[in-house]
Amino acid sequence: MLQLELANFSRSAAILAAALCAVVVLGQVLRPQLRFIWHCFIRPLKASDQKDRLDKFYEGQADIYDKTRNGLLRGRNTMLSLSASHIRSMRAKNPKKCLVWVDIGGGTGHNIELMDKYFPIKSFDAVYLIDLCEPLLQVARKRFAAKGWSNVTVLCQDASQFTLPEWSDGKDPKGSVGFVTLSYSLSMIPSYYTLLDRVDHVLAPEDGLLGVVDFYTAGKQSSLHEKAIGGASKDPYYIWLGRPRSCDVSQVCHAFEVEGGNLIGNCSPTLLQQDAKVTDSVPPLEIGEPALGVQTTTDRAAVVVDITPPLSSFHYQVNKPWRLPYYEQPVHKEFRTYIYSFTWEDPFEDMNYLNLSKDDSMFVITSGGDNALHYAIEAQPKRIHCVDMNPCQGHLAELKLAALQSLSYNEFFSLFGSGRHPHFRRLLDSKLAPHLSSSAYQFWRLNDDAFSSAFYMRGYSGWALRVARLVFSLAGVTKYVHQLCECDTLDAQVDIWKTKLRPVLLNPIVVALLKSPVFCWNALGVPLNQRRMLLEEGSIYDFICHTLDPLVSTYLLKTGNYFYLLARALLGRYTPASCPNYLTLRGFNTLKSNKGGALDAFRLHTDSIVHVLQGLTDWSLTRALIMDHLDWFNPVSQDVVEEVAEFHRVLAPGGMVFWRSASRKPWYNEIFAKAGFEVTPVAIRDGTIAIDRVNM
Repeated sequence: MLQLELANFSRSAAILAAALCAVVVLGQVLRPQLRFIWHCFIRPLKASDQKDRLDKFYEGQADIYDKTRNGLLRGRNTMLSLSASHIRSMRAKNPKKCLVWVDIGGGTGHNIELMDKYFPIKSFDAVYLIDLCEPLLQVARKRFAAKGWSNVTVLCQDASQFTLPEWSDGKDPKGSVGFVTLSYSLSMIPSYYTLLDRVDHVLAPEDGLLGVVDFYTAGKQSSLHEKAIGGASKDPYYIWLGRPRSCDVSQVCHAFEVEGGNLIGNCSPTLLQQDAKVTDSVPPLEIGEPALGVQTTTDRAAVVVDITPPLSSFHYQVNKPWRLPYYEQPVHKEFRTYIYSFTWEDPFEDMNYLNLSKDDSMFVITSGGDNALHYAIEAQPKRIHCVDMNPCQGHLAELKLAALQSLSYNEFFSLFGSGRHPHFRRLLDSKLAPHLSSSAYQFWRLNDDAFSSAFYMRGYSGWALRVARLVFSLAGVTKYVHQLCECDTLDAQVDIWKTKLRPVLLNPIVVALLKSPVFCWNALGVPLNQRRMLLEEGSIYDFICHTLDPLVSTYLLKTGNYFYLLARALLGRYTPASCPNYLTLRGFNTLKSNKGGALDAFRLHTDSIVHVLQGLTDWSLTRALIMDHLDWFNPVSQDVVEEVAEFHRVLAPGGMVFWRSASRKPWYNEIFAKAGFEVTPVAIRDGTIAIDRVNM
């Protein structure tokens, strides 16, 4: 009995000892968090002023500040990475200019140490850390001494009245600072309006940059920004990059006002009428019915759209005003992603009839942006208006323009030729971001996995490729698809098509799938009205035969038809031997030459075609290509009549409009004729020969 009690006592003692050890170990592991909880939520705090309050609050936790805030203060790496890429881009014209960085409320200096990964600290002429809390600054001084950074200075000052040493000799501080950051400090500063006015005063007008990351209150429904950073379920924060109010945005304002057909408000209508400079530089605009509701007045010349354009470097881009600012409307929210990841019309055939020159001003449907880039390569017209109601198509076109401006050819082809890049997110922040609007950046931040495997299998158009892959796999003919795309002669290509693949694609199950209006829209981008036009002139079976049979006997997929190489080879990618013009080395170099001068022609509109046309002046266009856009309308729609009338107004004498249709005789030909156009068919598909490389 005694032995049993001793055994039980020994077991209890061992358990107690193990528990005590666990408590001690756990206490050591959680000691920083426990100290954080004590100093932040429990410890009594009595202070006489703001500085005293900060010193007492942080003095017992300064050494563990960084350890306990890493998971809480999110977004700092992203803000610094974006800032670094913007600084490099903005200073490209004057890289030797003195660069001063002021980190306000930087505390322990953690941000400055992080920045060294993205932009070497030694590249700055001077770095100043300003904070009012001495315990945190002591940590910063030790950190910088260990790094050996002699160009970093720690200043204990009130942020709203900060002063740099070089200003003491009478030097005017205006425009003397190139970079200012506020990392989770702006919301902690009581007089932040005074601070922001001071920052705006000292930032360099031409290349100054302000970077902010901080907490904010999330709305009930996640915005695009909230989705991009992880949504309201996590700690909500924002990242904002902006330029001083004195920066020159005349180029982008001209693009927005004149080329976009808008008049920026929040100004006196009377002054607009009396200002001779405005009258001379901005021609009268016929903007039609505004997209946003505005107050009306009896004096038409005094009507303005009461909006204030954002002045952030994201929105206007640093160098190129490609994307015209747009104000989100309910219709934009109907588009979750891009429908077309590639353009399904043949620009080579277009060039045979366009007779383009450098004096032309073009109007095109954005789509994937491929054809607009083709025209820029071959003719370099002075203006290319790309129009699409779907914001995501604009985001894709913007990404291509930004990539052309900032990436090497290998990086560019990896993205849009191979359709994959292992480090897209890194490229997005470090190289592409300075050339993207805020909306486009947030879209690609949210979809940063788009290039992880097969870009062209994404978007609604990717559905068609995935279904085709499934059909070929189930039929056991995938190897013949690849053989078809490797043929060196048309005879060999035709033989594989007729004996191996045509019976699969024209079997009753596939034809029935293609008859489905749901599949036609979601996978092929064919709306109901266009489908109806097609069926009025024949069957789906006839349409497939008349499309594919002539193509296989006319163009080699291996080298002469990149449309079907992408779609039918099911590679989800292009090859250097068969790809759109902008993906060739020649095309890439043409667009990139002269600092991307050919890209200056682009203006991306996120609006309906008729609204964009209403904003353009008479005779301001010479060429317009609207693809099969009018097939989408109902034959009784008055919208088509209005749109055609606007084209007639904005096209200069001798100008031309080109369109494609699923119908041999589209009903709207008569509307063009009634509006004063001479309508001439360029090509009509009859099933015997291919009219172009797509033949639809």
